[in-house]
Amino acid sequence: MPKPVAIMLAPNGARLTQTDHPSLPVSISETVAAAVDGKANGAQALHAHVRDANGQHVLDESLYRTLLEQTAAKLGDDFPVQITTEAVGRYTPDEQISLVRSLKPRFCSIALRELIPEENKQSSVERSREFYHWAYKQGIGIQHILYGLDDVHYFLKQREAGNLHHEHNAVLIVLGRYGAVQLADIDDVLPVAALANENNLTWMLCAFGHSETDSLVKAMSLGGHARIGFENSREHRDGSIAVDNSERVKELIEVAGEEFTPASTDEVLTVLGQPT
Repeated sequence: MPKPVAIMLAPNGARLTQTDHPSLPVSISETVAAAVDGKANGAQALHAHVRDANGQHVLDESLYRTLLEQTAAKLGDDFPVQITTEAVGRYTPDEQISLVRSLKPRFCSIALRELIPEENKQSSVERSREFYHWAYKQGIGIQHILYGLDDVHYFLKQREAGNLHHEHNAVLIVLGRYGAVQLADIDDVLPVAALANENNLTWMLCAFGHSETDSLVKAMSLGGHARIGFENSREHRDGSIAVDNSERVKELIEVAGEEFTPASTDEVLTVLGQPT
């Protein structure tokens, strides 16, 4: 029997606008509506960014609190909402940490190299270590964003050094990038899956570009979980453009077929890093 899989919807991201796709949710109400449609079609959690009045990605406590409240009002507390601290070139580690300390969300995603960069000073390592251990004690689920195979190695190194809580094992592995439009390659799924499984990580995959569906189905077959949505791709596997985010969820489940068994609510919480 296939391992149960958690599917998280990522409907907007930090950089895209409705010029990229008219159905990309920008406002909080649009993001909540995307979550409602996504859940109706099989998504079990939401990864969301919030935007200011100019459509810019912001780490704003008030806007995130409003998103969390409105999503809970529509979908209940059993549909997890994950905020992000992604800097997108705008925010410092101190600002990222400050958001989580003030908001105390149930779940958040954090790009590991943004909080513990390769060239880090001892003071920044200590700051990050203290934050990660504080978050664990607060019961905040952290999913660490890792950009490819090298970052998985980096995560394991930082955890071994004690810079992460020793029970941190929830990761999102990203294939492809923004910027130079580096698209995901399905051949990259196997090595990251092997390393993650070898080290007993609870891992989820997201993939940029037209190979998103096939990359996620491959990950699901190898014991991973899937994050899908317009943040990474607006394309179906045949190259056609999806009408909205829920179409991307539907295609993933249809293509996965017998490979897909939905995770339970408790399993989804574990995938998002909820402390035990």
